[in-house]
Amino acid sequence: MGKEFKLPDLGEGIQEGQIINVLVKQGESVVADQAVLEVETDKAAVELPVPYGGVITSISVKVGDTVPVGAVLLTVGESGEADGAKSTAGAESPVAAESTPPSTPSPVRDRESARQSRSAAVAEAPRRHVGPIPSAPVVRRLAREMKIDLRQVRGTGPGGRIVREDVERFSLAGPSGREAGSGSPSRTVPDTMVDAPVRPAAERVTPAGADAAESLPDFAQWGSVRREKIPQIRKAIARHMARAWATIPHVTHADEADVTDLEGFRKEHGQVFSDKGAKLTLTAFLVKAVVGALQEFPQFNASFDEAASEMIFKDYYNVGIAVDTPRGLMVPVLRDVNRKSLMRISTEMRDLADRARDFKIEITEMRGGTFTITNVGSLGGTLSTPMINYPEVAILGIGRLDKKPVVRNDEIVARKMLPLFLSFDHRVIDGADGARFVKRVISFLENPLNLLLVS
Repeated sequence: MGKEFKLPDLGEGIQEGQIINVLVKQGESVVADQAVLEVETDKAAVELPVPYGGVITSISVKVGDTVPVGAVLLTVGESGEADGAKSTAGAESPVAAESTPPSTPSPVRDRESARQSRSAAVAEAPRRHVGPIPSAPVVRRLAREMKIDLRQVRGTGPGGRIVREDVERFSLAGPSGREAGSGSPSRTVPDTMVDAPVRPAAERVTPAGADAAESLPDFAQWGSVRREKIPQIRKAIARHMARAWATIPHVTHADEADVTDLEGFRKEHGQVFSDKGAKLTLTAFLVKAVVGALQEFPQFNASFDEAASEMIFKDYYNVGIAVDTPRGLMVPVLRDVNRKSLMRISTEMRDLADRARDFKIEITEMRGGTFTITNVGSLGGTLSTPMINYPEVAILGIGRLDKKPVVRNDEIVARKMLPLFLSFDHRVIDGADGARFVKRVISFLENPLNLLLVS
């Protein structure tokens, strides 16, 4: 029958991935840990290595498919099954079969097929694990919340790893592993929980809270249209933005910083940084200034746990830097910024931004931020209301640096002014504190030497 290789749990909050490259062919021999697929998930692309060797007897996905965690990607058989794999190479894959339904569809047959798939998924009695339980932290937390003993759950991931769907399936099927109707109380197992052929995007369930349940009009009646699949990264951004907007009452406070002296300092010392492969930018100074302000206003370096009615104050300072990439907005994180010099911040920030634009950044490098900075100055505009990067409580936007006439000592002079836009969570931060935070950031920018005191 061969061994099924399924989409493993790739990290906290990741429930699906989009196939962007298939690296093997049906009938091809593979060795353990050989990369067989490339998957775009959340905001990074990863290669998936198969955990065992043999012959690829079937491939259940194709480029462009979006598959949930736990879905079968391909099957690996013994070396002797190579001829059989080649003989079926022209057979229709599960995905293709689903996207091209038979000419005489049978709802009864479809329901029976789904029932058999569910029965097969839970038929094997759970086995107790000995030693450490192979599962991700998010899976263990889910099990705790559902009051499930992971030692009783059968893992279907690579090497017996327990993935999210194993826990959810166990909860629905019960410890006995019996299907509904076989002596256990009646249970309904959602189709999304079944390791069945992947559904086309058009048939996927609309996320909770979305308004897309209302059908769109037929736009083709007014002219020519074309459809394109939404990239996985754009879907992740959409989900994240919708959650942030629906959850957080946003307020934005705007002000300007006179960075004339800072710009002079930056240009004077920029060559020193260039000689060491770094670039001294305004954003690097902003990072240090923000950390100085966060140390004085810890409520901006926190998260709001509404369920527990608690504020979670973080004693570390990890600043996310929004990067505009060809595939969408990405936010790599600079860690422990309070312990780093301007030189190191500049070097790391350039490295993270370059790898984000090349889509070579790791998922873990975009997690754990406590505050975010976004620079829209290069694109122009006079005002921005940046969206808070949930579950953070604030984000600082930077506008276009420009020379403006300002009054200094009762005289009108030209100064370099930098617009700043702070969006914050009004549930936990008052408007007055938002204004004070921005003023403190400005004080650091207008007196560059004070940044040396930030640690």
